[in-house]
Parts: sequence; structure tokens; C-alpha cells
Amino acid sequence: MKRVKGFIFFTAIVLGIIGWAAIAWADEIVIGYTGPLSGPAGEYGQDCLNGLEMAVNEINQSGGIIVEGKKYTFRLEKMDDRVNPEIAVSNAIQMRKELKAVAIFNPVYTTIAALSKVNTDKRNEFLLMGYTSVPQASETGNKLYITIVPSFALYNMLFANLAWEKGWRKCAIVTTAGAYGDAWRKIFRTEWEKKGGVVTVDKSTNYYTRTDYAEPLADALKSNPDFMLIGGPSATTALIIEQARAKGYEGGFVLIDQAKFETLSSVMAKPLGLEGTIGACKISSVIFPASPAFTADYTREYKRNLTAEAAMNFTAMHALAKAIVIAGTATDVRAIRAAFPKVFPMLGDKYPYEFFGLTPDARIISVATIQTVKYGKFSQPQLYVWWVKSKKEFEQVKKISKSPVPLLLFSK
Repeated sequence: MKRVKGFIFFTAIVLGIIGWAAIAWADEIVIGYTGPLSGPAGEYGQDCLNGLEMAVNEINQSGGIIVEGKKYTFRLEKMDDRVNPEIAVSNAIQMRKELKAVAIFNPVYTTIAALSKVNTDKRNEFLLMGYTSVPQASETGNKLYITIVPSFALYNMLFANLAWEKGWRKCAIVTTAGAYGDAWRKIFRTEWEKKGGVVTVDKSTNYYTRTDYAEPLADALKSNPDFMLIGGPSATTALIIEQARAKGYEGGFVLIDQAKFETLSSVMAKPLGLEGTIGACKISSVIFPASPAFTADYTREYKRNLTAEAAMNFTAMHALAKAIVIAGTATDVRAIRAAFPKVFPMLGDKYPYEFFGLTPDARIISVATIQTVKYGKFSQPQLYVWWVKSKKEFEQVKKISKSPVPLLLFSK
């Protein structure tokens, strides 16, 4: 009996070595990440990176991918760009030229805009994977670009509708400075005034460098708004809310989609300060069949709360791996980009977020999510299907989706 046990143990070791060797002998496909890993946006950037890293590790541990009969694993290279466009471009060029990165992920529109000017260079083409909701990001005609999240123009309409239904009519805008925040301000103002609403104050402030918002808040609160449109990195958005409440503000908030409920509720000294807030759903409220196991693995590995950034970048990395397999090449970035529409749908029985397709302007299609805070509690999530053109198409989406929460049809 001891000999049998010894043989089984020896066999297990040999098989483990063979499995490890198979991965070790596989060629590597380098995936790059340049984004904020320090400073006020560092937490946001780290969440995006964690999702990519978790997907890469999962793919590699399952044996990698097979492309035209050849085995490949992935190697993720990361660089901090501190939301500086020049640094982001330098990082990307270095990863492409020196490391032969086939794709580079970035999660900030300011740096994505700069990267989109260099990623189609004939000598050093790379696929740019952008995590940004700014509408202009996918309007450049860049043939080597994929956007991972829906346009925030959609959220503008959804948030404005909900604010109007609450009876709010006066809005003060104090969003983050920069291209992303400015675009949000302009589009939301247009949407709000189109409904008949009034914007009492419209200004930006730097959520990346300051922690005292007394000056911009004074102007906003003086105008006696029903609600404030605010947002940027979650940590400093929390400061805005706390400082507004400390000054006696009792109105509502609408959060631009960069600010996340998960982080706000975890870092705020008084979470009840979120009363009356409208924003994108907590990822913990959007529970697909694959979500519990993924969340447990993520929190165990990274010792932090799961965010939508991590879940969506995780799923986007799997989409990229599928596109490489379908394209039949680990190097031809144009063929990989052309293969993307064929990888969908990616549903919630296997992934922590559902992707249904690709729009003509290369945005990955996923539901828009909304949540509110009332009496100190988060509402049930509202998941909107926005891309279909008929009730029949909507029913088809409902049929394949693995969401336990009923999907809602959104029409403009």
C-alpha cells in the first residue's frame, strides 16, 4: 500500500513538473498597462490593473492559449504615468519597441487621447484598450482602438431623467478638472437644460491635487441647488461630499461615473452623507452567477473591495485573449482588432460582467447601471439595455443574459 501511495505521489509531482514546463516553454505575448498607480487617482488605476493581472494569471494557470497550433502565455507589464500624457506616451512606446507589447491598456481619457495619436504608427502599431466613458474617445476613427465601457452620454440621460423625476430643478456643477470632467460638465448641462432644468453654478476643480474644496463649494452652496453634479477620483469625491455636508448642505448629489459607491461608502466617516445620491451601481449589487467566486478570489488576492474597474478590465483581458485566438496571430494587431466582434457575447455564467458585442465606433457593449441611496440604503440596481433597435432585440438580450436582476429597456 505504501508503494502505491508513493507511486501516486511521485506521479503527481511528475505531472506537475510537466504542466509547469508546458507553460514555461510557451512563447509569451506581452500586454502593457500605463495608468495612474500613485497620487489621488492611484487607487482607481490599481483597480484597473488588478483586474488585468487577475485575468492574465487565470489564463496562464489554465495553460495559456493556442494560436495556430502554438502555445502562448501572457506577460503583463505595468508602468505608472500619473495621468501625465507625455509619460503615458513614453511608457507605451517603450513597451511596444522594447517589449513588443501587442496591446496596451489605459484608464484615463486625458492619456488615452495622447496614446491614440501614436498607436497607429506604422513602425510600432499596438492595440489601445481604453477604459473611459468619454464619448469623444471613440470618435477619432482610430482603427486600433477598443473602448471597454459605455459612453457617459448615456449616463447623462439616465441620471438627468432620474433627477427630474425626484423633482429636482436646480443643479450646481463642481466636477473634476481636465478633459474628462469638462466633457461631463458640458454634456450634462446640455441634457439638463434641454429638460427645462437650471444650472446655478458651472465650474471645475482639481480633484487630483487639492483636498480643501471650501472655495468651489462656497459658490455652489450659495446658489441653493437641489442637487450637485460632482465627481472625479472616488477618494477626493468623498471629501467634497463630507465638506458639503459639514457646511449644512442637505440636497442630493449626482456622481459622474468615475466616482464609485464602493469606495465612497468605505472611506467616508459618515456614509449617511450619501443620502439622496444617484450614481453607477456598486459592482457588489450586480451579481451574475460567476460573481461570488470571482469576488472571493479578488478580495483574497488583493485585500480590497472589488470595483467595476477590476471586473470590466478582467473581462476585457479575456476578450483580448479570445480575439488573438480567433485572429490566428499573436503579432498582427490589425487582425486581432478585426476579430473582436466575434468574441461576443461574454456572459455572466463565466465572467463577472457581461459583454454583448461591439458598437460601430468600437465600444464594448454592456448594460448601463444605476443605483440610488435612500434612507441610508442602496436601492436595487437598475440595468438598462440601451443598444437594441426593437422590442424583439431586447427580448433576445433578456433571453441570453445571466443577470438575476430584470433588465430594463432604455429608449431616448
